[in-house]
Amino acid sequence: MSEQPSFEMIAKTFQGLEEVLAKELTELGADNIQIGRRMVSFSGDKEMMYKANFCLRTAIRILKPIKHFTAQNADEVYEHIKTVDWETYLDTERTFAVDAVVFSEEFRHSKFVSYKVKDAIVDYFREKTGKRPNVRINKPDVLLNIHIAGTDCTLSLDSSGESLHRRGYRQEAVEAPLNEVLAAGMILMTGWHGECDLIDPMCGSGTIPIEAALIARNIAPGVFRQEFAFEKWPDFDQELFDAIYNDDSQEREFTHKIYGYDNNPKANEIATRNIKAAGVSKEIVLKLQPFQQFEQPQEKAIIITNPPYGERISTDDLLGLYEMIGERLKHAFTGGTAWILSYRDECFDQIGLKASARIPLFNVECQFRKYEIFDGKYKDFRAEGEELDKEQHERRPAPRKDFKPRERRSFGDGEKREFKPRERKDFAPREKKDFKTDRRPRSGESYPERKRREREGN
Repeated sequence: MSEQPSFEMIAKTFQGLEEVLAKELTELGADNIQIGRRMVSFSGDKEMMYKANFCLRTAIRILKPIKHFTAQNADEVYEHIKTVDWETYLDTERTFAVDAVVFSEEFRHSKFVSYKVKDAIVDYFREKTGKRPNVRINKPDVLLNIHIAGTDCTLSLDSSGESLHRRGYRQEAVEAPLNEVLAAGMILMTGWHGECDLIDPMCGSGTIPIEAALIARNIAPGVFRQEFAFEKWPDFDQELFDAIYNDDSQEREFTHKIYGYDNNPKANEIATRNIKAAGVSKEIVLKLQPFQQFEQPQEKAIIITNPPYGERISTDDLLGLYEMIGERLKHAFTGGTAWILSYRDECFDQIGLKASARIPLFNVECQFRKYEIFDGKYKDFRAEGEELDKEQHERRPAPRKDFKPRERRSFGDGEKREFKPRERKDFAPREKKDFKTDRRPRSGESYPERKRREREGN
C-alpha cells in the first residue's frame, strides 16, 4: 500500500489544556506539533486524522485546513471561497453547514461571515452545474469551519462533526454537568494514569470517575461514538478506520479502584447508569455519601473534584461548603494530594489550605488548584525540603519536560509555540489483523453490550 500524504490539522481544546493535548498528540505519533491559543496544530496522514478523533481525550474537534488567505472585508472572503475546487469536497446531492469563529475588528459578526461562505459555495455550484447543494444545520454531510483572526482567514473541513466531548456514554446528566474533555484534561494534568486509587467526593453524574476509568484502562474515548464527520467524506477509508476501531491491543488492566461519592440520590442514579453504559462498573465504586462523612482512605489515593456552584447554592451555603471541604481534607486526607476546580477566590479562601499549584483553566475565572495535605504547620513542611517554586505556586506547575520551545510565531488568534519532543520513536502503523468480530456498536448497543457480544462470539 502506497504511503499516505501528510497534511496540516488543528485540534481545538479549552484554555489551559493546550500542553496536555500536545503531549497526547506526541504519544499518538503526530508531527510538527505547535501550541496556540485553545488549539494545537500538527501534521499527519489520514490514519493520524482518524486516530486523533478516536483517541484524543482533550480535543474538542479536529479541523483539516484547506485554504489560508487574507481578507479585509466580507466580499473578499466571498471571492477567496469561490476559488476553491469544491468538487473535491462536495457535490449538489450532499448537504453542508458553515461554522464561523471571528476575532477581528474588520469582521464583527460571525453569522454574516458564515452566510458569505455559504453564498460563495452555492454560487460556485450554481454557475457550474445549474444546481446547488443544500444547507443543513443538523448533521450535514460536510461541516466547514471558517476562522478569522484580524485579516488572517483559515477555511477548514471539520472532521469530527459533533463535539468530541460528546463521548456517547452519557445516558443522562445532572444540572450543569462537567464537560468530558475538561474532566479528562484535569485528570491528565495531575499526572495520574491509574497508579493508585482516585476519589471524587462530589462526583455528580460521574464524569470524572468515568474519564478516570477510561484513562486507567487506556480505553479510547471514541469507542462509544456512533459516527464522526469524516465517515461521510468522499475519500473515507472504511477498512482503515475499522482497523483502528477494532484494535484494543493498548487497553490494560487497572488494579486499583475509583471512588465516586455524592449526597444527591438522583445524581447517584444517573451516575450508575452512565458508568454502566461506559462499561466501567468493575473499576468504579459509587456511594451515596456527603463529604462531611469522608474518612481517611485505607489505600494511597488522589482526590480530583469539581464542587458544585451556581444559582442553586446561596453564597452562605457555598462558602460553608468550601470551609467544610478544607476541614475534611485536613482531618481525613493526611498525606494525600487533592486537586479542586472552582471559579472564585473567596471559595478557595474558605478551604484554608495553601495551594501548591494554581492553574487557570477553561476560562479566565476558573482555577484548578493542587493541595498537598500534610501533618504540622506549613512552614515546617517547607523547611523539610519541600520548597515550592514561587512561579509555580502562583500560577501553574513547571513546564513539562517532554517539550522544548523552539520558536514563537503568530497563528490565528494568539501566539503559537512550536514544541519538539526530546525523544520519540518513529511512528509505524500496526500490522493489519484479521478481526474476527466487529467492535463497532450496533444501533442502540452500549459499549458493555458490545463487549458481551464479543465474548460470546456473536
